[in-house]
Amino acid sequence: MLIDKIKILCHQFSGEIIADRHYLHRHPELSFHEQGTADYIKKRLTQMNIPWQTSAGNGVIGTITGNKPSSIAVALRADIDALPINEENNVPYKSENEGIMHACGHDVHTASLLGVARIAQALKDDFGGQIKLIFQPAEEKYPGGAKAMVEEGLLNHPGLVAVIGQHTMPELEAGKVGLKPGRYMASNDELYITIKGRGGHGAQPHLNIDPVVIAGHVIIALQQIVSRMANPAMPTVLSIGKLTAAGSTNIIPEEVYLEGTLRTLDETWRKEVHAHINKIVKGISESMGATSDVKIQGFPGVENNEDLTAQVFQYAIEYLGKENVSTLNIWMAGEDFGEFSRLADSCYYRLGVGNTARGINSSLHTPTFDVDEQNVFNMSSGLMAYIALRRLANK
Repeated sequence: MLIDKIKILCHQFSGEIIADRHYLHRHPELSFHEQGTADYIKKRLTQMNIPWQTSAGNGVIGTITGNKPSSIAVALRADIDALPINEENNVPYKSENEGIMHACGHDVHTASLLGVARIAQALKDDFGGQIKLIFQPAEEKYPGGAKAMVEEGLLNHPGLVAVIGQHTMPELEAGKVGLKPGRYMASNDELYITIKGRGGHGAQPHLNIDPVVIAGHVIIALQQIVSRMANPAMPTVLSIGKLTAAGSTNIIPEEVYLEGTLRTLDETWRKEVHAHINKIVKGISESMGATSDVKIQGFPGVENNEDLTAQVFQYAIEYLGKENVSTLNIWMAGEDFGEFSRLADSCYYRLGVGNTARGINSSLHTPTFDVDEQNVFNMSSGLMAYIALRRLANK
């Protein structure tokens, strides 16, 4: 049976997959600077006799073609960049790059996809069609690598039937996966707002246009978008996380700079919020004598195709057992996988990596994030390979 073949190969390659993860974890690179990571991926694909091409700078796309006749294709995606976090784990594979760490599991995603490559390459006689291995750069930083890969024609294959992605989830025990059909992850917009007034002495406010006070009104007013304009049934988050006002105890600054984030699950409403933000900032600033500038940039939300996700759910049950597959709630984090999911049938699922008994449960984006390697890599590559081959067989 296909499952048995894949599980045997996954077990056989698990040591190499873990070795890949250790190398990647020791040598993390930030978004748009993943040259060493890309070179490592190319080296591994070349060793496996898998043809590859570059995309979006440091992106790599490998292609495995099955020996059976078929014109359809499945794309599997792993992101490859790391975060500006200083690792605090005391492990042999600790990051060697000061202030940079794979704290979001992208090393796990990349190593797992290299494992899929090994498995699929060994099973070319068992399937037809193509498996596209997408090693995507710059997921963590706008404008991201997904959009650039799409613009370079990644999704133009006429027979592309699915794009599959996975992401680590420390809240879920290793050996388990979770999925959610339909809207799953929020759009992720970065907000940059500048309010320009007229600075001066703090004891003479009547001679100035105080951008600090105006910024306070703007921050409060922006919260009304969520509490009074958003449909209560539509999750919406608008948070201002940074305020820079370079004044002093008795100095009113010339300008105030704000940064924040907007998250929601509906693209139409997202565009409406953009308009509300611009209108509120401009209106309040001008009414109080100041000028303003608003910049909004970000990614669309991730929406899992209902039919494809139902298929992946069933494939996961077949491979892992019903008790190890769960339905997830929405997740208000952002992901540029949405650039794929808005254009092609896609499924983005969560890979359990935690082990509460062993204390492996630190959240994503923390300096102590790690995974239960043995229980993760015994199944992560095998499951993704099984999903790909089952989808290719389901014409």
